[in-house]
Amino acid sequence: MRKSWLAATLLASGMLAAALPAAAQTTLKMAYALSTSSHYGAGADAFAKSIEASGGGKFKVQQFANSALGGEREVIEGLQIGTIDLAIVSTGATLNFVPETGVFDIPFLLRDLDHARKVLDSQIGQDMLTKFPSRGIVALAWGEQGFRHLTNNVRAVRTPADAKGLKIRTTENPIHIAAFRQIGILPTPMAWPEVATALQQGTIDGQENPLSVITSAKLSQMQKYLSLTGHVYGPALILMSGSVYDGLSDAQKAAFRQAGKDSAQAMRGFVDNIEKTGVEQLKKEGMQVDQVDRAAFAAAVEPAYKEYYKKFDKKLIDAIRDVK
Repeated sequence: MRKSWLAATLLASGMLAAALPAAAQTTLKMAYALSTSSHYGAGADAFAKSIEASGGGKFKVQQFANSALGGEREVIEGLQIGTIDLAIVSTGATLNFVPETGVFDIPFLLRDLDHARKVLDSQIGQDMLTKFPSRGIVALAWGEQGFRHLTNNVRAVRTPADAKGLKIRTTENPIHIAAFRQIGILPTPMAWPEVATALQQGTIDGQENPLSVITSAKLSQMQKYLSLTGHVYGPALILMSGSVYDGLSDAQKAAFRQAGKDSAQAMRGFVDNIEKTGVEQLKKEGMQVDQVDRAAFAAAVEPAYKEYYKKFDKKLIDAIRDVK
């Protein structure tokens, strides 16, 4: 009788031990290109807090900032094969996987932050998210970077003529590149981790990014002139590995989608704050900040729209422009 009881006890203990790993906390790797003090960092923090609270303690998010797991293209490939679980990336990278996302990168298409957010929150933006699963990725939500501006070390830029001949780092984004060529800028596609070194060595004259990046990356230490061109709105995307997402219950999937929304809201809040404080911060750090003739820049890139209409549905471009 005692042997039987002991055997049963040992069997139960073994079954419990075997069940423990299934109940253990799952650590998910989240990658992004910028620092933890950036808008991406704010989004990652909000995501982590949301999923750790709603997931009943089952999920923990480990952040890999500053391109620790590779450039954005490599990160998206990691999502596809399941070596990376989560990421916050720019549309400059998603173009290679879901080309349609590039429509939001058309210069001077989105008027201001309010217009951009309404477009992304509308059926237009939400339909775009549904194109990712076929590439092995789940797009949880649209995040935000803000409007992109030009910095350089050569001269103040207030008109398109001032920008001609400048060698400017761009993302690997043919939509941006086409626009810069119309202005007369020499676009130089380059992965973000290489930019600081290229600026310091003078192999490029400048770069273009939202204030959220210019401030968090401390570009004031490497660049003298900031021109508030606002030439392109920079969306971001909160992405998840399709294989990881497919392994979740319906309730868990809902929790991850909510975490994506919470992440997006945190990024928007960061951008709103930096739009108010960033320019003064950069001035204090020694940058010369110039307003530009934005209408002249918009007119300069207008010829590129012929190319955009070939690449994207003109009805879609017009529908985006018409969102009020």
